[in-house]
Parts: sequence; structure tokens; C-alpha cells
Amino acid sequence: MKENPLEEKLSEVNKPNKSLTGIFLNIVILLLASIVIFMSYSLYSKLSTGRKPEAYLKDKAKPRILQVEVLNGCGISGVADRFTDYLRRRNFDVVQIGNYISYDVEKSIVIDRTGNMLNAFKVADTLGISRSNVIQQVNKNYFLDVSLIIGKDFNILKPYQ
Repeated sequence: MKENPLEEKLSEVNKPNKSLTGIFLNIVILLLASIVIFMSYSLYSKLSTGRKPEAYLKDKAKPRILQVEVLNGCGISGVADRFTDYLRRRNFDVVQIGNYISYDVEKSIVIDRTGNMLNAFKVADTLGISRSNVIQQVNKNYFLDVSLIIGKDFNILKPYQ
């Protein structure tokens, strides 16, 4: 039996719609597949570097100026000023200078205030203070990175050499 001519015309009209829908779906599938491939490659490349996450962050982080507090714990006048000048010449931001609660600190101490010991080690290395004299006392109320307490050993440290 022959089809009705009206049915033939209707079937021809419906063909382009099916064709456009198929093309659209193929484009969407291709786009989604591209996104999945890109994300998979990105994840693979980050996991396969073999570097520790902190090393990755260290490379990507912009260097920032450390904010330091300098406290005189030896009682000798002018020592905190000399250390402040020394640190500022080496791009540290000394935000506070003052006296420690006592003047009988034997060895100079560097205190990390933010939870990043690398900052405290950087200050200690710059001044020639042993890393064994670096401690951590995190305090969110301080708006600085590191506190330096100058002890009676100030004259053997780098600012006095």
C-alpha cells in the first residue's frame, strides 16, 4: 500500500527537527566529554608531580613581607633599635618595638605567632639565632607574624657583627 501523500509530507517536515536535535545532542556530549577529559588531566598532573602540597603552595604563593615585633629582653638601651634597623634593611616590616616583661632573657628567642614556623625560621636565620631558639605560640589576637625577644647574647648575633 502507498502511503498517504499527507503523511509523506508530515514525515519530511519532522525529519529536519530530528536531525537538528541529534546534532545539538552530539555537540553537548562532545562538550561534556571535553570537560571531563580536561578535569581528569588536570587532576592527574597535580597528583603525579610527586611534590608535597606545601612545596606546591610555597612555589605559587607570592612572597610577602613578614611583620615582626622586636622586644628588648636584655635591658641594654638601643639594642631593639639596632635590630629593627637591621631587619628593615632586609625587607622585614617591624610593626612594634618595645621592652619585654623582664630583662633577664639569656638567649634571644624567635616566636611564631601565626602557625607558620617557616616565617620564624626566616627571621632566626637572618639574625643568626639558632633554630633551637625558635618556638611557636599561635595567637590570633596578634596582628603580626613573628615576635623577637632579644636576649643577653645580642652581641654575638648578626646585627652586631
